[in-house]
Formats: sequence, structure tokens, C-alpha cells
Amino acid sequence: MLSRKIQSVLRDRLDAYPAAALVGPRQSGKTTLAKSLGGRYYDLEQASDRLRLDLEWNQAVESRQMIILDEAQAWPEVFPMVRGTIDGDRRRNGRFLLLGSISPSLMTQVSESLAGRLALVELAPLSVLELRSKAQIRRRWLVGGYPDGGVLSGGGFPNWHMNYLQLLAARDLPEWGMPGTARSAERLFHMLASVHGQEWNASQLGKSLGISYHTVNRYLDYLDGAFLVRRLPAWHRNIGKRIVKRPKVYWRDSGLLHALLGIVDEQVLMRQPWVGASWEGFVVDQTLTTLGHSGRDWRAFYMRTRDQRELDLVLEIDGEVWALEIKLTAQPSRGDLARLNANADLIGAHRRILVCQRAEPLAEGDQFVCNLEWLLELLSQDVETG
Repeated sequence: MLSRKIQSVLRDRLDAYPAAALVGPRQSGKTTLAKSLGGRYYDLEQASDRLRLDLEWNQAVESRQMIILDEAQAWPEVFPMVRGTIDGDRRRNGRFLLLGSISPSLMTQVSESLAGRLALVELAPLSVLELRSKAQIRRRWLVGGYPDGGVLSGGGFPNWHMNYLQLLAARDLPEWGMPGTARSAERLFHMLASVHGQEWNASQLGKSLGISYHTVNRYLDYLDGAFLVRRLPAWHRNIGKRIVKRPKVYWRDSGLLHALLGIVDEQVLMRQPWVGASWEGFVVDQTLTTLGHSGRDWRAFYMRTRDQRELDLVLEIDGEVWALEIKLTAQPSRGDLARLNANADLIGAHRRILVCQRAEPLAEGDQFVCNLEWLLELLSQDVETG
């Protein structure tokens, strides 16, 4: 089994809280990771496991084994049972591990029943730093990070991804309360792929879909909660210039994005006019996934002024501000670095990083020109020593 970077964070949370919830998109590896920790496992989507848990409850909670409840939102009756057991002995930690996607029903139950008793931990699809071979790392941008989607074996893309999205549209999203039909959800998927990496404009998207901007915003909430898309907020500090305040929206998994846009291989991808936006979204996702593995507090933004001065990613980490510019090139120019520094000066950035596909990094003081893997290793080193 592949080692998952989030595992140490999950163990720390279980040591500190009576329960933890491991959340993330379907098929990202939550069940495999949970079972590797040991304990009594119950899949609450299965009627047989719900019955088994009901009959074994007293025995299970009296044992010293952790109880793993997969798809906990499928059986709401379990939440008061978990709360009562925790409150019976608040000094004992690591008793329950809940698995699921952040659907409205799950989060409602967590907030109403388990507030203060449970820590949330997010598992993303496989990241670059979790892959073993150069071939897997090279495939990661094209096919995404779902273990069954082709990143490990080279097969499955893009058919696996389209089947995955169709199942979400037909079953999961309606079960989680998202209104509309499966067909309308699939249309929204394709429209969101077409505006990947752009400022969010609900009115424009609503006109294209024939629905109100209020409805579009509600739909986006569901897709964000299902870990399909990410809203990157705009930098909000006063920098003496008028700044754009709308968020950017990205597909989290590059494989899902490429499947929706009809990409079948790397050669076709590189011929697309939007390939730079795909690369930008991929770097953003991998950077924020790596920070998520750290277990530390961090915040992420982008910055754009009304006169088109822009930073692709702004990070606040440990009291420092990092400014990142993302370029799909192996030979960045001096002008690229000069623009990065000028825009980083606007926000008083402590570190300035130009992320490209250059093989060897360049570093001078607080300025770096590097590839994605080097950046992720830098973040990992800072995590380990910070």
C-alpha cells in the first residue's frame, strides 16, 4: 500500500480527540487508509453492517479497539450513539474514526452531535510526493490523482473519470441534497471546466445554463463540499490599488478537468489554448494539498488588481507571506522574475517563487525559480523543521 502523507496528521488528531472524521472525495483512498490503522470496521451504507453494528455496539465500545464508521452520514442514528459513548468517558481519545464526504447531512450531524469532540482531516487524491516512480509523477498532471484513475497503472483515463462524474451526478449529489437533475449537474460540470482558473461569475454561468445566479452559487457550494472544485479567494488587504474581489474557481483534480474537456493524451493537452490554466490549477492544488498534509494553519489567495497586476498564488504560512507566479515553461525570462518581484512588493511578500518546469532550481536570497517537485519538497522540509 502507498504511504499517505496525511497519515501522521490523522494519528495526531486521534491522539488528541475522542473522534476524528476523515473526509474527502469518493475513491480517494479513505477506506484503505482507515483500515491500515486497525480497528473494527463497519460500512454504514450496507444494511448488514448497520445491523451488525447495532448488535455489537456494547461489545465494540467496551473494547480497546478503534471503531471505524464508513459513510457515517448514511445512518444518522449513529451520531447520538457516538456522542453518548464519548461523553461517558471524555478522557479517552481515538475511539471513533468516521469516514465520508462533506455532504450537508454529514456536516449537520457533526456540528449538532459531535462539536468539540471530533477533528476533521481531509484526504485528497494521490499527490506528486506520494507517488513512487517518475512515470507516475509524469502522468499525474494528465490523469489526476485518483488511485483507480490511471495514475498508478497508466490505464483508465479518461473513461474512469467520466463514469465517476456520471455516478456523482446521478446518485451522490442528489442524495446529498443538491437540487436539479443528473443532466443539469453534468452540464454544470462541463461549464465549470470551460471556466477553470477564471474569476467566478455566477450571473454569466447562470445565463448559459438557463438558471439564476443564486442557483448557480448553491450548486457550487455542493461541488465544493464534494471536493470537486476549489474556490481560491482574492487577496483582501489594502495595497493602495483597486483589487479584484471575486474568487477564482478551479477543478481540484486535473484528470477530471481533462476528461471533461475531451483530452485523451499529453500531446492533445499541450496543443490546447487553455493548457496554461490547467498547469496553474495543478500547481495550486498540489501546493495546497502539501500544506494540508502539514497539519499547520495556513491560508491561500490569489491577487489581481484592476490594472491587471497579478499573483497566481499568495500563501500565508507561519506569519510569512509567500508570492507565487506559475508559468508553463522550462525557460522563464528575466522579465517574468521582474514582474513577480514587482507584484510581490505590493503585498510585502517575504518569499517570491516562480514555479515553472526548469530542471534545476535557482535561488537568490528570498527569490526562487524552481519546478513543482522542488517547491513541494521545500514546503515539506519547512513542515518538518518549522
